[in-house]
Amino acid sequence: MATPLSHGNSRVKEARKLSRRSVRTERRLFLADGPKAVAGALGVRDCVVEVFATAAALEQYADLLAGVDEVTLVDPRAMDSLSDSVTPAGVVAVCRFLDVPLDSVLAAGPRLVSVCADVRDPGNAGTVIRTSDAAGADAVVLSGHSVDPYNPKTVRATVGSLFHLPLVISEDSEAVVAALRTAGLRVLATDGAAERDLHDPALEADLGGPTAWLFGNEAHGLPEALATLADDRVSIPIHGRAESLNLATAAALCLYASARVQRS
Repeated sequence: MATPLSHGNSRVKEARKLSRRSVRTERRLFLADGPKAVAGALGVRDCVVEVFATAAALEQYADLLAGVDEVTLVDPRAMDSLSDSVTPAGVVAVCRFLDVPLDSVLAAGPRLVSVCADVRDPGNAGTVIRTSDAAGADAVVLSGHSVDPYNPKTVRATVGSLFHLPLVISEDSEAVVAALRTAGLRVLATDGAAERDLHDPALEADLGGPTAWLFGNEAHGLPEALATLADDRVSIPIHGRAESLNLATAAALCLYASARVQRS
């Protein structure tokens, strides 16, 4: 077995720089940490540039790594420096960016799309991507000042779903909504103050067609200027004393409402 690379090795140092957003953006590379993320990355053609693993991980994840042409062996301290996890699993992949233009998503005729506008929390963004994948959505859009989807915390929160469906990144939320509507999708904005709620029987007719759900910032919701561009606003009824729902939970309810109607 080859001698493991140490914390100070130049290749490890270069990979470690991808923890910074500026470096990720410049190189269009990011780190996928842990077996779920690495498995997802290996399932995408030409996504993985290099895989780092400890000796223990080579044994533990032998089946996962069997199809990798070459795995770079690193010592535990080097792995600690590459991983964002409290307890590193021992395997990390350097991956190419995955995002695609919105036009390519729309050209495929999507029926269900999630749009996160100014969603800043990595955990929420990652969970929305994971939930969108589970609900059978055709794409996820991160728009405005949303978190970097290649942030290690976001990647980890997707639990591999980042690699399963198209991802769009756009700085212009209003342009995204306009493009979705032009392409024939009905855009529904989540709004806690909306009179129409998710349990409205008449909403089912709307959910049956191509739909894009528009989710806003965790603390402030959707800007009024953006919400007014949607075809309709929908609230989620609160039957107890909770002030509101977590963003990712609200997204799950909305996406599965669409999935139920579209797949019935």
